[in-house]
Amino acid sequence: MNRIVAAFLGSSSTAGKGQAYDWISELRQRVQNSRFCFRNFGVGGDLAFNALQRLPQVLACRPAIIVVWVGGNDVLASVSAKVGKFFRFWKRLPVEPSPEWFGENIRRIASRLKQEASARVALCSLSPIGEDLSSENPFQVELNRRIEEYSSIIRDVALNERVGYVPVYEEIAARIRALPGRAFASFRFLPFYRDAFRVIILHKSPDEVSQMNGWNFHTDGVHLNSRAGIIVADLIQAFLDEGTPRNE
Repeated sequence: MNRIVAAFLGSSSTAGKGQAYDWISELRQRVQNSRFCFRNFGVGGDLAFNALQRLPQVLACRPAIIVVWVGGNDVLASVSAKVGKFFRFWKRLPVEPSPEWFGENIRRIASRLKQEASARVALCSLSPIGEDLSSENPFQVELNRRIEEYSSIIRDVALNERVGYVPVYEEIAARIRALPGRAFASFRFLPFYRDAFRVIILHKSPDEVSQMNGWNFHTDGVHLNSRAGIIVADLIQAFLDEGTPRNE
């Protein structure tokens, strides 16, 4: 049986390595998904601009389904000058990250996939960073505003380009409002390296790291644990099932 190729393009939350819950492996293990061949094109640290440059890799596998989930790093780069400077060097960005530039890159991704792939395409809105959507902490307030703004950009592009839309922000934000946690009050690189060490060297699971750090839906305030990751998997599952027959 020829399996249906489903490709996923994004950053570390798609790659599912280190402290990021691997929701693509969750999909792969589900019995009803034996009809799919899942291809993971997630790369840690990518912004929408970098995902756009990697479209030829995605198109080369001739997918029937393409899901794009990118933008969290664009938000962090726009909120934190330190992160923005780091990403500009690391990811060789040609301009300063901004909502307008993000929107243009997302639009170009959707447009090119429509034109160059015979595939059903979906764009995912962003998961919240931090777990206090009514916070008064200035950094968390700005994160909340930007995540919602960038998710609205994604939703508008999906509507205008007539591609699918996966409401990750809406679903996870609703869960966080029902079970709020602490604010993501600042960005520091050291805790991310520490958590990667815990997973890669000490063999802790993302959920164990999450518990150690005191998050409900995240491992570190940015990457998702299994509670939120399974929400993402279920949303993607619904999109997968929309246009493909189930195995009998």
